[in-house]
Amino acid sequence: MTEGSSSQARHSAPMTPERQGHWVQISIALAVVGVISYVWLTTPGVELPLGISLGLTMVVLAFKRPSVPCIIFVCFSFLRIHEAFPFLSPMRIPQLLAQLTMVVMFWHLVLMRSVKPFWSKELTAYAVFFMLCTASVATSSGRDLSITFWSDTLVKVALMTVLIAWTTRTAADLQLAVQTLILAGIAVSCVAIYNKVNGIGLVEGTRVTIGRAVGSVLGDPNDLALALLFPLSFAGALAVARTGIFNRMLGVIGFAVVVGAIVCTQSRGGLLGMATVAAVLGSRYVKNKMLLLGVGAVAVMLLFAVAGISGRSSGGAAESGIDESSEGRLIAWTTAWNMAKAHPLLGVGINTFPANYFYYTEAWDGHEHAVHSTWFGVLAETGFLGFGAFITMVVMMIRRALRNLEAAMAPGTDPRLQTAALALASGLASFCVSGTFLTQGLAWPLYVMLGMTVALSRQLSQSQAPPQLERMPPPYISSLPRTSGADLRAGT
Repeated sequence: MTEGSSSQARHSAPMTPERQGHWVQISIALAVVGVISYVWLTTPGVELPLGISLGLTMVVLAFKRPSVPCIIFVCFSFLRIHEAFPFLSPMRIPQLLAQLTMVVMFWHLVLMRSVKPFWSKELTAYAVFFMLCTASVATSSGRDLSITFWSDTLVKVALMTVLIAWTTRTAADLQLAVQTLILAGIAVSCVAIYNKVNGIGLVEGTRVTIGRAVGSVLGDPNDLALALLFPLSFAGALAVARTGIFNRMLGVIGFAVVVGAIVCTQSRGGLLGMATVAAVLGSRYVKNKMLLLGVGAVAVMLLFAVAGISGRSSGGAAESGIDESSEGRLIAWTTAWNMAKAHPLLGVGINTFPANYFYYTEAWDGHEHAVHSTWFGVLAETGFLGFGAFITMVVMMIRRALRNLEAAMAPGTDPRLQTAALALASGLASFCVSGTFLTQGLAWPLYVMLGMTVALSRQLSQSQAPPQLERMPPPYISSLPRTSGADLRAGT
């Protein structure tokens, strides 16, 4: 049978019982979600029993698949879902998920030993960077701020990075993580678009935010764009993957909704990150690179025009010279360089750039400002030692992501692994580009990608390793009569 006829036979073959079972599960899940949503909206006072039911379901699922609570905890901690939907805040879901994760990991790591710990060079690089960040706390000029950030965020990020690498053990775990992050991104994006349409929480008159009134991290449009870039890369990869019509529809819908939300933030870094994701995805399918570059340049200009960045009060075109936003960034970057020169080894301390802005800036305007750059932020807060460790870690991640992408595209590889490899490569490229304008050196996205990249590399190496064959003697040897040592000495 020829290759074309075999391919046609595969596409025309009837659906297997396993795939039919997956569709049945999906249909049941959608029906249950619809019933719960209807009951929730139409029946008052039903929140408690529904919450208990969902909580018990989560516990059962977590013990079966330990990656589930890790990924959902990341979604709540990074995308701040409980702040985007304030009615979830009293339930203290992030704290409950953290406790569930610890219990589940103790069960799987210590008692059942179903999760096998391992290590990699990329995790070693991150461990070195984490130790330097920890050391910067001791020498920080704002020790209280650094200690609070270290205990509330940095330790959680470090722990979850390792747990994501260990618990994401199969292609199904990777696909579930991709789907969960996309759904969370869609939810947050819908809130952003709703706020934009209704004029809720806008800054500078036109830029959308979420939870600004309650002091949410997403109350800054640049941070909101940063948060949405992460699920965008997963949605784009799922939209072009061959993992079924349901996944492709989820990817297309997620990509469109998240793009709309990022445009509403009017963030330059967000738009450049979005263009980078599209460029990486397009490079896998468009052979003509000049055509890809031309279309990409036109698309970027259209995005800037649609986003209305030229009309921003902080980013409009100035009559002469650079605009206010660009000038502010240059001043912030110069301030970061001054901090690094004054504290070359360990910097001014993590999470203390705004607090030190007054002492190192050359153009004080009466307000503290963010650094608006991942690279300068890490340099200022962790010094040249931390910056060197951070760059080393990112370079090692890039190399590993490219190797994963090359290995995943080999014939016969599980399409779910291919989707994850493409999503992580585009997400990492987006991080490197948008990091020039967005402060994300110590935020969640890079380290979630680190854990998933390490897990994907392990899965690819296991799936492509040659099977261990049992060593058997040749047939003619087993037919020979057995001769003892005494017979040999006797000459028989």
